[in-house]
Amino acid sequence: MTAGDRDGPGEPVIGVGSDLVDIERMRAALARTPGLRSRLFRPAERAYSDQRADPTERYAVRFAAKEAVMKSLGLGLGEVAMFDIEVVRAPSGAPEVLLHGRARALADARGVTRFHLSLTHSQTSAHAVVIAE
Repeated sequence: MTAGDRDGPGEPVIGVGSDLVDIERMRAALARTPGLRSRLFRPAERAYSDQRADPTERYAVRFAAKEAVMKSLGLGLGEVAMFDIEVVRAPSGAPEVLLHGRARALADARGVTRFHLSLTHSQTSAHAVVIAE
């Protein structure tokens, strides 16, 4: 399908973000700073990630998604709290972005009505791509 194949004009792309996280660096950060989990990740993200014996891959890919969301909004690291960006699962199991607080306000100000999120990880790397419409 091409853009011309849509029924309507579609939503304009406001921004694209991508981020890659080294899983071993995330593992070391989580071990070194135990409070990092609760500072960066919302309760549902922690519950989902902690279901695994080694939750590091899930934390790493969610961290990558949060950075990719910031990039798609044209924001630098630290302009919003990562805690205000949440990765949730749709009923289908697909990952989705849910914003809170300042992140929601900045997205609204930029006219963002929808995010597209793709996550993937291997044993060594976690990658996320976000399109803000």
